[in-house]
Amino acid sequence: MSDVANVEPGEAVSVAQIVFGPDGLVPAIVVDEDDRVLMLAYMDAEALRRTQAEGRTWFYSRSRRSYWAKGETSGAIQEVLSITADCDGDALLVRVRQHGIGACHTGAWSCFMHPLSEHQ
Repeated sequence: MSDVANVEPGEAVSVAQIVFGPDGLVPAIVVDEDDRVLMLAYMDAEALRRTQAEGRTWFYSRSRRSYWAKGETSGAIQEVLSITADCDGDALLVRVRQHGIGACHTGAWSCFMHPLSEHQ
């Protein structure tokens, strides 16, 4: 059980209390001001530190094994409004003000755009 499980609802937690996986990463669900889910990405402690310090989202790319700032090339930056840990401290909810065309590299507002078929 993580330290976060013993924290009262609404009480702040530290980065040290976040439960990073064996790969050193924690999933970060990004939502906009209207609670629309924009994307899912991963942060390690350094990406989380950069995000907090700069007020814009930084992630760790598992495929490229490098850091990336959202909007670095597209200009579609994410201004961080808040970061909240879940009840177990093993996932983050990052509320942002999305600037530019949207969160998805395809140009869509959200990366979640494909309904799952009822058929296999």
